[in-house]
Amino acid sequence: MIYTTAKTTNELLQILSLQESNLKSTVTDSEMAQEGFVTVHHNIDILTRMNDACAHIIAKDKDKVVGYALSMTDDFKDEISVLRPMFTELETNNIRNFITMGQICVAKTHRKQGIFRGLYEAMKKASYPKYDAIITEVDATNSRSLGAHYAIGFEKLYTYHSLGQDWELISLKTI
Repeated sequence: MIYTTAKTTNELLQILSLQESNLKSTVTDSEMAQEGFVTVHHNIDILTRMNDACAHIIAKDKDKVVGYALSMTDDFKDEISVLRPMFTELETNNIRNFITMGQICVAKTHRKQGIFRGLYEAMKKASYPKYDAIITEVDATNSRSLGAHYAIGFEKLYTYHSLGQDWELISLKTI
């Protein structure tokens, strides 16, 4: 497995394909409970601009993207409406010097092989020393994702309610 940053349009398109097959709107209730899901649906324009600002981390099996962790600076806080409340919470609580992990996903064929952990290890290395922490939020009903995040060292900052649901705001130190 190779962990690197996304460099080509082809890699970004592979991210979008992997995202599409794991969206909350496209997986079954059983898959959501057992495997988790992703919430935000990006397009190539925003994904490219986010990557230009701070490169996304990808896991590749030969030439195929089998996992990704999207990097998102606060410059994009107004561009993805479902994430705006998270940035408001961070501002309200005066949380500074972080990079946002905008979404993480591993292909179903490659799960339970340490790729989730590998993506975050690569993201920590790419983020330090510029950022002190990686911050993300997880749908409080996504127990699979929450468990995976806590297992690799994320700590809960707090839970907040937005858009009709609860979100766990969590942090991982980059040091």
